[in-house]
Amino acid sequence: MPDISLTMVVVLCLASLAAGWIDAVVGGGGLLLLPALLLGLPGGTSAAYALGTNKAVAIVGTSGAAVTYARKAPVDVRLAVRIGLAALAGSTAGAFVAAGMSTDVLKPVVMVVLVGVGTFVILRPAFGTAPSAEPVPPRRVLAAIGLAGLGIGFYDGLIGPGTGTFLVLALTALLHLDLVTASATAKIVNCCTNAGALATFAWKGTVYWQLAALMAVFNLVGGTVGAHTALKRGSGFVRVVLLTVVFALVANLAYQQWVA
Repeated sequence: MPDISLTMVVVLCLASLAAGWIDAVVGGGGLLLLPALLLGLPGGTSAAYALGTNKAVAIVGTSGAAVTYARKAPVDVRLAVRIGLAALAGSTAGAFVAAGMSTDVLKPVVMVVLVGVGTFVILRPAFGTAPSAEPVPPRRVLAAIGLAGLGIGFYDGLIGPGTGTFLVLALTALLHLDLVTASATAKIVNCCTNAGALATFAWKGTVYWQLAALMAVFNLVGGTVGAHTALKRGSGFVRVVLLTVVFALVANLAYQQWVA
């Protein structure tokens, strides 16, 4: 357990609760959880401990949300696992590339893409409100494995923030899912990528397991409640949260690029 005050532990647990809810609804919980850990851990602590502890916490909430969705939403678990395995491979490759380059040059590109995505969702109110009645052709399944799996998995290993949100958008567009089902599928994919990343951090010994276990309880509650909220409120509610997270991502990346 790191040497931090009880007040900070409480703050981190509350941040974990909120992050679990956000992540279950539409992805992007790391926008809250990772900065909270970076600020809350003692000064001089390696960022690797924040990253490792973040993954140990997030995988619990993500798994809880995935189970909740799988029980009540029409999720194709086999397809989600296939995309997840591709994402695991992509994130591993992205991590290797990230070790040898600066990702700062990519952040403006990601911001432009996010602004474009947000504008598209605003101008297309029907996007993700209802699933397609027609079966998904094999070429779209392959595209989902390639783009949502390998492509976004690579982005997760290279940069990271907003991976869940990108997954929801890609799955909605490629597989013609409604936003709730896309969020459910994205949680299963996230479980695969989180497991791979956590294994790496655990092997390196950069996880505060006691702190992670405590925060994970709150993240699990937030994730489970978030999944129930999305299932109850429907795609219209998820759409509003999605737009909020997309523009929060833009602001976060802009801050990192030009202010921090």
